[in-house]
Amino acid sequence: MAISGAMPKSDGDKNYPGNMTVFVFLACLVASSGGLIFGYDIGISGGVTSMDPFLIRFFPSVYAKEQEVVDTNQYCKFDSVLLTLFTSSLYLAALVASLFASIVTRKLGRRATMLGGGVVFLVGAVLNGFAMNIAMLIIGRILLGIGVGFSNQAVPLYLSEMAPAKMRGMLNISFQLMITVGILAANLINYFTAKISGGWGWRISLGLAAVPAIIMAGGSLFLPDTPNSLVARGKEEEARAMLRRIRGTHDIGLEYDDLVAASKASKAIENPWKTLLERRYRPQLAMAILIPTLQQLTGINVVMFYAPVLFKTIGFGGTASLMSSVISGGVNMLATFVSIATVDRLGRRKLLLEGGCQMILAQFVLGTLIWIKFGTDGVATISRSYAIGVVFCICVFVSAFAWSWGPLGWLVPSEIFPLEIRSAAQSMVVVCNMAFTFIIAQIFLMMLCRLKFGLFYFFGACELLMTSFVYFFLPETKGIPIEEMDRIWATHWYWKRFVEGNGGRRNVQLSSSNAV
Repeated sequence: MAISGAMPKSDGDKNYPGNMTVFVFLACLVASSGGLIFGYDIGISGGVTSMDPFLIRFFPSVYAKEQEVVDTNQYCKFDSVLLTLFTSSLYLAALVASLFASIVTRKLGRRATMLGGGVVFLVGAVLNGFAMNIAMLIIGRILLGIGVGFSNQAVPLYLSEMAPAKMRGMLNISFQLMITVGILAANLINYFTAKISGGWGWRISLGLAAVPAIIMAGGSLFLPDTPNSLVARGKEEEARAMLRRIRGTHDIGLEYDDLVAASKASKAIENPWKTLLERRYRPQLAMAILIPTLQQLTGINVVMFYAPVLFKTIGFGGTASLMSSVISGGVNMLATFVSIATVDRLGRRKLLLEGGCQMILAQFVLGTLIWIKFGTDGVATISRSYAIGVVFCICVFVSAFAWSWGPLGWLVPSEIFPLEIRSAAQSMVVVCNMAFTFIIAQIFLMMLCRLKFGLFYFFGACELLMTSFVYFFLPETKGIPIEEMDRIWATHWYWKRFVEGNGGRRNVQLSSSNAV
């Protein structure tokens, strides 16, 4: 068997009847708006922290350092514990919230979790827009984080469960697309609010986070719950009716039997967190930890939510730095369409491998460009043509992430977990994602000050490791029904040692016996 981890086609592959319906498309479109709140926050926080009136009001020491003469070390001018706490407090809150969201998702369904997340995010947006002091600002950020934790727990699961297997990749990536739309919208808003005379434009930037929150919370009121969740909560007739509606056919017996079989296995589990640690779920546990962790070690959130600060650091003016962020945000959104168009044809592995190689190249070139100009003392001015080269490298990096690790870092985990551990495992994904987002956000400015241009080499080395991980350890999941995903591990050169003799084809056997 090939060591690359690709899975050979099995004679037992199931193709459930049914097609994409308008109902499913609209439901997934509304649900994916949960990505807007995450993306808007990523884009908005870096922008407002580059606005002088915001810094003067909340972070005067950072503003004073920024105004120092040009021979100041550019790598260290934004190094502030309080500033990084403002940015990263959201992700710590999201980490904790996702643990509670797991229980809500399991007991009340995906829809209720999204609704709760939208409402809490809305309250946080209002607090931030009217913030009078740093405490009010950080409390608002914490509430935003709770909203993000709930939405990131529920939305990927909702999309994967609603989508037909052959189009699951495309529909799930709509979540990442909405993240990129949120980032781009935030960058554009920052660009224009920074020009408002009177110095209160930052309030509009922070307060407008209420808009994606209203879209998500309002949309959730009209969403149906997934058949998987309905079956798991004992609403079998509702689940059967919903399955007919979303598949556009009455021939749903095979898929429904698999959902019921998975639900029976789920109900036999008293503690899904303890079950997740069992040896037979070792492949899923490894992916739940490593995929979101490695996604953050690409350095993407450093680029996206610190982009204006980063561009200012390497010599761009305030407005120019915000405009450069708009450009990189636009590339991020457009490149996501590449993934939408190709993920169900090329598969997950090819996109991850190509994107990884492109990011490695971009990071090393970017680090070298900054090294040549700024050296180790961080003192330099850059020409317009050189600045364009830096922005181009960042766009090459962002585009690679946008069609690979960005969407697939959410898609792959959401489609590989069996129902009995799905909520707990997805919480693990969000916890690891937010934990490393928090860590990277908290230490990035310090790392930039200490490692200087070497920071980009650090992330390039991380991308080399993660690309190797994909090549050797990640099997292909394209086109496989979500409740039949167990069997990819039984045929993998490494993971089969954990599932052999442990019910690797559990769902298939249960479904067969249920149909007899």
